[in-house]
Amino acid sequence: MEWESFLLPYTQTVSELKVKLRYLRDQYLAAGKDSPIEFVTGRVKTQASIEEKIVRRHLDESRLALDLQDIAGLRIMTKYIEDIYTVVELLRSRTDFQILEERDYVMNAKPSGYRSYHIVIEYPVQLYSGEKKVLAEIQVRTMAMNFWATIEHDLRYKHGQLSPDMAEKLTQISDNAFTLEQELSDIRSTGH
Repeated sequence: MEWESFLLPYTQTVSELKVKLRYLRDQYLAAGKDSPIEFVTGRVKTQASIEEKIVRRHLDESRLALDLQDIAGLRIMTKYIEDIYTVVELLRSRTDFQILEERDYVMNAKPSGYRSYHIVIEYPVQLYSGEKKVLAEIQVRTMAMNFWATIEHDLRYKHGQLSPDMAEKLTQISDNAFTLEQELSDIRSTGH
């Protein structure tokens, strides 16, 4: 496979969407309103990461564009839990891409404790050869959820298998953080 040309539309997708999604924040701020978006990041999976997934999930290289929904990935960070759903509604109202799938791991955390809202989109990239529709994944989560996910990923994937006790402890930390976030949202909504 010619990786550079394969990944180019994904790189363009991430670049364009980062600009568009960051501009949403700017629009709120220009209107003197609190933005539900704190910041936006994005990345294209590396060749090594894709190759590892091909082996681990027994994927057919010719079907990567269909089978891997997160080659292009964007992450939108919010301060509060309810801002996640405001952002999701903003994304649903857009006409520059089509939402194919939504998974709410915010209110339905994974057994590990992972929380985030995932949206798989089909984004039309304009190439010299014409339009190409690219799958991308947008994750919307609070900064606290992102902090937990970053640490959990580091412990689980970079330091080897977690013991059952450690995995249970991480799930408990996630639950405690979520409770704290709900209390902060309550404080915000009551203005006290």
